Amino acid sequence: MRGVLAVRQDSLGDVLLVGPAIRALARSGGPLTLLCGERGAAAARLLPGVDEVLAWTAPWIDPEPGPVGSEDCDELIATVAERAPHEAVIFTSFHQSPLPTALLLRLAGVPRIAAISVDYPGSLLDVRHRVRDDLHEVDRALSLVEAAGHSLDPADDGRLEVRLEADPPPLPEAPFFVIHPGASVPARAWEPAGWAELAATLRRRGHPVVVTGTLEEAALSRFVVAAAPGAVDLGGRCDFAGLAAVLSRAAGVAVANTGPAHLAAAVGTPVASLFAPTVPAVRWRPWGVPHELFNRDVPCAGCRARVCPVEGHPCLAEVGPIEVADALERLAGAAATGPAEEVIA
Repeated sequence: MRGVLAVRQDSLGDVLLVGPAIRALARSGGPLTLLCGERGAAAARLLPGVDEVLAWTAPWIDPEPGPVGSEDCDELIATVAERAPHEAVIFTSFHQSPLPTALLLRLAGVPRIAAISVDYPGSLLDVRHRVRDDLHEVDRALSLVEAAGHSLDPADDGRLEVRLEADPPPLPEAPFFVIHPGASVPARAWEPAGWAELAATLRRRGHPVVVTGTLEEAALSRFVVAAAPGAVDLGGRCDFAGLAAVLSRAAGVAVANTGPAHLAAAVGTPVASLFAPTVPAVRWRPWGVPHELFNRDVPCAGCRARVCPVEGHPCLAEVGPIEVADALERLAGAAATGPAEEVIA
């Protein structure tokens, strides 16, 4: 089995953001295998152009890593060697190194490997690409595949895409807003009371509201719905493919800087983003859809913290539910009357 191996060993949103680059790689012909972490596998399975998903958690990428074991590494080497890809492209964020992965792929016999690397790669990379720090993750990934000799189809607009393969649970008939109050990283989460008041505000204004979340976030979704009589609680009732189906039917979504924000962009739904500035918005803001970002300027912006070390979480705590509700109404109007690529900052 020859073909191309793409690698993105991170979370759901990270995998979605390399979707346009994956489509460019898929144009080269032959099967395309996507090697990702367990955290990102559900998103990988929805990407157009992906023929096979291999889930293997890299201890040098995962935020809660286990020990590095020779048996696990040997298993990955054997799995890749069996597929014998003629090329591999390793996608990383600016703070990650592709070199441990490149070493394993070399040992698996991959003859050509491309990645972005600040560190000297020796013989581990055939294409060592370097980029500016202010590129969005989508552009960063596209620039890498272009350096490796691949490009999008001229008719491809470079937006995020997913395959809609699931039917959603019953939803309101009228245009509705989705509230997704959970976040994969605690430092990016708005307080539950803010989400609850946002839901209540939208219901008072007459908007149907659907609250979503993972099974682990079901208690949070119940808390939010309890403040907004008539809101629909889908907490714990949708997998990632089902969530895509729900978001594709929404007039807009309010969500933190987390995977479902990028999933909303992938189905063309406007995003009101409670965007804690732990990472730069220039790299991680919703891509290709109308959106507004909400946070407050703080001296610790760019901290990359997973748990906020500052009492009161000041970058998000002062954001008001009314301003987010107003934004959702504006964004729904922009999506209905303006170009889909319009971005509201």
